[in-house]
Amino acid sequence: MSTKKIAWVAVASIFLVIIIAVITSNPDAPGVLVDEEPVVEAPTFYLTLPADTLRFESHKIASGESFGALLGKRGISTAQIYKIAAAVEDEFNVRRIRAGVEVQFATGDSSLFPSYFIYPESKFEYWIIGINDSVFAKKVEKEREVRRREISGTIDDALYLSVGRAGGTQALAMSLVEVYAWTIDFFRLQKGDAFSVIYEEEYVDDTTYVGLKRIVAANLTHVGNDFYAFPYENELGFDDYYDEEGRSLRKTFLRAPLNFTRISSRYSGRRFHPVQKRWKAHLGTDYAAPTGTPIMSTADGVIIAAKYTSANGNYVKVRHNSTYTTQYLHMSKIKPGIKNGVRVKQGDVIGYVGSTGLATGPHVCYRFWVNDKQVDPYKQKLPDAKPLESDRMEAYKSYMTSLKQELDAL
Repeated sequence: MSTKKIAWVAVASIFLVIIIAVITSNPDAPGVLVDEEPVVEAPTFYLTLPADTLRFESHKIASGESFGALLGKRGISTAQIYKIAAAVEDEFNVRRIRAGVEVQFATGDSSLFPSYFIYPESKFEYWIIGINDSVFAKKVEKEREVRRREISGTIDDALYLSVGRAGGTQALAMSLVEVYAWTIDFFRLQKGDAFSVIYEEEYVDDTTYVGLKRIVAANLTHVGNDFYAFPYENELGFDDYYDEEGRSLRKTFLRAPLNFTRISSRYSGRRFHPVQKRWKAHLGTDYAAPTGTPIMSTADGVIIAAKYTSANGNYVKVRHNSTYTTQYLHMSKIKPGIKNGVRVKQGDVIGYVGSTGLATGPHVCYRFWVNDKQVDPYKQKLPDAKPLESDRMEAYKSYMTSLKQELDAL
């Protein structure tokens, strides 16, 4: 082959390589076939179950409808139902299913019988019971979204009504009472007192409200004085609430043994007894409340009496230490398990409001001893919990200052 022909072949080869490179680099060029990777869709899961391969059926449990009846209607044999109930009883008691609850059954695409029974425990907690080839019980949770909110308002009547008018929930009002239970006497709130709160709520499925998560910061203005509250980790590793100076809002004793009620009779050296119809000392504070309202121990301690007498009705007495003792009278019933020697924590329910013994209506008579002498708890200077340690104050001040500015701007 001549030199000239070789040169032409070389030029043509180079030109062909360039054309091929251009075409392959542009898969959209007309007439070019390019193998495409198949698109594989990610599997869809519902409460950890493979939703793409299951059919779901919803059912509202009717009155008197048992777990066995639910499964029997869907072709599960009696023997299998007993096997399932026995296998899962340590995790899920099949007898506790309630009428009115909407449950689900999940059935495989190629199966005649359901593989899973789904029972909601709450708005975000669900029990999944394997009821076919694999028998098991497990609790799963939906992912919760936390949303930050803030409200403020003036107290014109009951706190929970004022909080409600500002857009808050009763749960938020109850949490405020718990935060300030040691600091503010809620029975003496005045018209014109005010509040501002920053808090977090939880949601599932974007729109379903689950509940209050926590109070991020709060201020209650009472008789012209500001009472700030900021959660911060205490020496035990738990969140406690502190004021702007790092002092704990918590006292050794709660101000009252129950929430949202009124004082119907105060501690007095002389009061006309409504049952005995004579003047005598009233060495307690009466809190009127609906029958069944939970009564809480106002501090940590040990039960030293839990019984009935004709005058006190059902009552519980708690010794807190060598100095302080409290007593709770006229209960409708004492909480099961509350008996001599049982240790209780502050806020633990020990019984329920009633009118047993010498009582004209449902209330709890709260009695308070200091060094074995009955006194008016509202006139006692109750001991505080520990303040923040000095070496943590700088970090706390930095954390608290921005929250305080947010509250003050509401």
